Amino acid sequence: MIYGVIADDFTGASDIASFMVKGGFNVIQTIGIPDKNDLLLDDVDVIVVALKTRSIASKEAIKKSIAACDWLINIAHAKQIYFKYCSTFDSTPKGNIGQVSEALMDKLKTNYIIHCPALPDNGRTVVHGHLFVNGQLLNHSGMENHPINPMHSADIAELLAPQITGVIKRLELPIIEKDEITIRRVIASLKQVEKTHIICDSLTNHHLANLAKAIFDIPLIAGGSGLGESLAKLYQLSNPKALKFLLPKQQKKVVLSGSCSFMTNKQVDFYKKIAAHYELDITKCLKLEKNYIKEIVDWVVDHQNDKYAPMVYATQPVNALNKIKQRYGNKASIAIEKNFALITKLLVKKGINTFIVAGGETSGTVVSELNAKQLQVGHEIVSGVPWLKDLKTGYCLALKSGNFGQENFFKIAQGSL
Repeated sequence: MIYGVIADDFTGASDIASFMVKGGFNVIQTIGIPDKNDLLLDDVDVIVVALKTRSIASKEAIKKSIAACDWLINIAHAKQIYFKYCSTFDSTPKGNIGQVSEALMDKLKTNYIIHCPALPDNGRTVVHGHLFVNGQLLNHSGMENHPINPMHSADIAELLAPQITGVIKRLELPIIEKDEITIRRVIASLKQVEKTHIICDSLTNHHLANLAKAIFDIPLIAGGSGLGESLAKLYQLSNPKALKFLLPKQQKKVVLSGSCSFMTNKQVDFYKKIAAHYELDITKCLKLEKNYIKEIVDWVVDHQNDKYAPMVYATQPVNALNKIKQRYGNKASIAIEKNFALITKLLVKKGINTFIVAGGETSGTVVSELNAKQLQVGHEIVSGVPWLKDLKTGYCLALKSGNFGQENFFKIAQGSL
């Protein structure tokens, strides 16, 4: 074991796992913290522990993250810890990125942490400590309309400051463009006696590669998934014993979309033109009607011989989403996830074994309902989204973060199988 990764949501976990596999690591993703008696596979370079801590109370997020860190170090014997959060720095003023970072610093007895949210492959870049999404400042990129964690600033220091007790320093682009010795020397000069959060600029994968060379052996790194590939490439591993990714003999597929991001809306609109689709009814979801769930599941089964998998979706554009929130508040999103859970449970009983899921919350719901524990990370569908296989049941999963992928993602995912 080289790296132990603690991810704050399920799609983020598969995101960094995908990049590390692409870089040459053999990766297993666990759902939650494994039991101390769970068997660990041989020839694994990285274990990614997928938590659901992004939007919960900070105390609970810290507790779960420290428990994951304990397991990764003491049971899996990871040499270093990587705290994976979203490349759009999804967080509220109360946390949880800053609080978890400082708790991990205490746990690992280090007085500094590197923050690198950049993911150039997906348009996430950091310049002068400001986060951009496809060239737009974070708070003008659509993330200001996020239903759970709306982002109203692009200044990472400004976002981080209310969450921490330590100091914030910046590792700026002119330094990142130099050699690893210079980067190391500057990092050493930035570290304070108290807890230090070092925010790193990065515009390109070349910058990430430079940074990786300078920090590959430090105890604690935090950020997005882009740096994961650069870290893996440094080791240039060749693992002939890597597990083969075997698909179910007969694939029975479904697309489940709960994300309301701008890109997921475009993906749903595209897919509706080529595949059978079923939009969830909010009022019926609030009632949790068993007959309604059965109706949806029977509909999915009836469309298994279609060219493309049927899609069940709750995805809504911003205007419609705002009206739903005004009328129902958080009850609507809670009810939708409960319905997705019930739908997944019945789909499994009907033999569905391949799930393409859009949205972090919905992905967490589906994975929990499948009772998946250890997922093998397979080939990449699009940047940051790999195929995953539950090692116990053989279920195949594609867990897509809201804004990832192009318009035809759901079609591409099935083609890549």
